[in-house]
Amino acid sequence: MKILLAEDQTMVRTALASLLRLEADYEVDEAVDGAAAQQQLQQEHYDILLTDIEMPHLSGLELLQWVQQHQPALKTVIITTFNRAGYIKRAVDAGVSGFLLKDAPIATLIDSLHKVCAGARVISNELLLQALGQQDPLTEKERKALRLAGQGMSTQAIAEALFIAEGTARNYLSEAISKLHANNRVEAARFAHQQGWL
Repeated sequence: MKILLAEDQTMVRTALASLLRLEADYEVDEAVDGAAAQQQLQQEHYDILLTDIEMPHLSGLELLQWVQQHQPALKTVIITTFNRAGYIKRAVDAGVSGFLLKDAPIATLIDSLHKVCAGARVISNELLLQALGQQDPLTEKERKALRLAGQGMSTQAIAEALFIAEGTARNYLSEAISKLHANNRVEAARFAHQQGWL
């Protein structure tokens, strides 16, 4: 089995890759973030993409969406420390094959990878129920604008980054603030991030 492991934390990535090579004799390539993983996926064939969620340049969720559009046959597994309902829901919507928490034993991960390769979907019932309990009110455009606002970008910089008019960026932010019942963009971004919606 050939696996691409996308994880931005070097110690976690190298340790996990070593464990997978030792325990199950998998061929494991490593990517330092979502953008690097996307590039490697375009150059080589993999059986499974094993990815973290929160990474610079391209998040694990954005990477999943890209895979769904460009390599829909590729099996995808999220491994993360965050069991936020919004993350789980968005991963399921993007067709993820597995969603595991990093505190799971290595034996659980290996068993899950075998099941995913055999065509099963591996997401714990507890995580699924949690995901179904909360609805993400943001549109994709509002989410992108709010994510950039949370990074401290001005409305003008957000508009430039998203290739939209400044007034449109302001509208997206206003809508997001209103939907989240926040007082300002920073508060809205913080709340949306805590819910796993960004």
